Amino acid sequence: MPNSVLTQMKVKARLRFRTPKIETEPEAPVKEEKPTEKMEDLGLFTDEIYETIEEAVQKHQYLADYIKSLPERPKYTVNLETEPLDNPINIMYPLGLGIYVHITMGEGANKYNIIEPPKPEGKLLAEIEEAVSRIVVGKEYGEQKAQILASLFRRTIKEKMVKIPKGTDEKTLLYHFLRDKIGHGFLDGFLLDPQLEDISIPGAGSIFVYHRMFGNLETSVDVTQDRINELLRNIAERHGKVLSYTHPIIDIHLDDGSRLNIVFGEDISLKGSNFTIRKFPKEPISVAQLIKWHTLTAELAAYVWMLFEVGVTALVCGETASGKTTTLNALTSFISSDAKIISIEETPEINVYQKNWIREVTRLHTGVQVTMFDLLKAALRQRPDYIIVGELRGEEGKIAFQAVETGHPVLSTMHAGNLGQLFQRLTSYPIEIPKSHIDGLNLVVFQARIERGNKFIRRCTSINEVIGYESEVGRLNYLPTFTYDEDVDQFRFTGSSFHLENRVLAFRGWGQDRIQDIYEELRARAEILNYLADNFPTHSEVTKTMNAVRTLGVWEVHRRVKELRTPWV
Repeated sequence: MPNSVLTQMKVKARLRFRTPKIETEPEAPVKEEKPTEKMEDLGLFTDEIYETIEEAVQKHQYLADYIKSLPERPKYTVNLETEPLDNPINIMYPLGLGIYVHITMGEGANKYNIIEPPKPEGKLLAEIEEAVSRIVVGKEYGEQKAQILASLFRRTIKEKMVKIPKGTDEKTLLYHFLRDKIGHGFLDGFLLDPQLEDISIPGAGSIFVYHRMFGNLETSVDVTQDRINELLRNIAERHGKVLSYTHPIIDIHLDDGSRLNIVFGEDISLKGSNFTIRKFPKEPISVAQLIKWHTLTAELAAYVWMLFEVGVTALVCGETASGKTTTLNALTSFISSDAKIISIEETPEINVYQKNWIREVTRLHTGVQVTMFDLLKAALRQRPDYIIVGELRGEEGKIAFQAVETGHPVLSTMHAGNLGQLFQRLTSYPIEIPKSHIDGLNLVVFQARIERGNKFIRRCTSINEVIGYESEVGRLNYLPTFTYDEDVDQFRFTGSSFHLENRVLAFRGWGQDRIQDIYEELRARAEILNYLADNFPTHSEVTKTMNAVRTLGVWEVHRRVKELRTPWV
């Protein structure tokens, strides 16, 4: 989560979305100017998630005023994932801290409205800032800055260092004071929403978001170019970056792992400075959560699990926003916990739980450039058990397949909608892998973003086993093992797998008479994963279960799951 007022605060209430549970580390004690009160005592931080819209409007007058201005009252939910959706969409959900999201879709107008405590008018916030600055001048408070400033804010109010107009809500003042001082200004409400994947401003005017369920939406927030430039300069300075007309394009990695890309100035961005924030969850989405969301099935995941244990090279392919990296990241939990993994990316998105993980990113904008190609060449000298490449796009693909040829399994993503497109991209410029080396690739997973009713869903549309390349006829031989029927939203297993019956069997030293045992184990693993999806879906809980399987064995863990005895989670 972003290092801002909305995320440094320890909010007691938690929104019950089907998103990963986010845990924060305890903060180190502050040696100077300790707050005399806990954050919770300030009131703002104990704001509840109200179960009904009636409770919410009774608590927050600005929300009541907003709803009165609407032609129709929206449906209110605290669990967006399971809420039946009407057509047209008119739905509201809370984020905590008195912030609400209202989404409307239909008749050509798709809107994302954020409702937050109203900002005080006049110079009141500036006067509070000046009063606080007189107390904190020359002091450094590190990671507890939010807590310290909140306590000092309360002190200025108690000691009447600032004249507060009668009827002014103290919590609203504190919210905007911290948001503007240590947060990301008008972006903080958007950064708090776990349902958002992208936040972007194409220039002066509306903010746009990409919602995980509803796709692209225009928001109700309009910003001027001056406000955009001021915000971008502040964020860049806070992260030690130089943003100017001579350095107009920069990438910033926010504290929560989100990626901010800035294009500054009207000379190259004709509508004015623009930026895009790509959000990532602090705890990665697990394979159990993908099963729960029906992105894939437990049987499909169990199949990949068995293949990852023998060290296969796999690509997750699809078009933009199909969820390739999310799925790849989730599948890494099937890699042994003691494996040495090297991940290589331009933007750090991969997040694995294995301890022996070397995480490398390119350096393209400062000093001597270090490219994906450079990092992959170095990785070959580091004896990894698995190499994970964020995305294969250029000449680094050659090195990746050289790694495969020398016995290093590689996992990556590519933009391709089918095997024909994938084969064409791999063998053409700039990747140009020799066709005879294609059979080093063992598994191809295709994923798509599908519009269904009022929302978008992501589905694994097929899994294909690459058998080999026949140079005599110029044909890539493959076997589809899982397919997806979009009409009925169902996955189908073809019933047989070349890799299970050959690679896995040979890896274990089993004979052909034990083929049936392989498929029985596949079903047992699927039952374990279904149990996790229903009960313990977080990435950490999945990882603990994978470790239990490696320690106790598949069938012992399966037996304990049946008996509901799973102390490892």
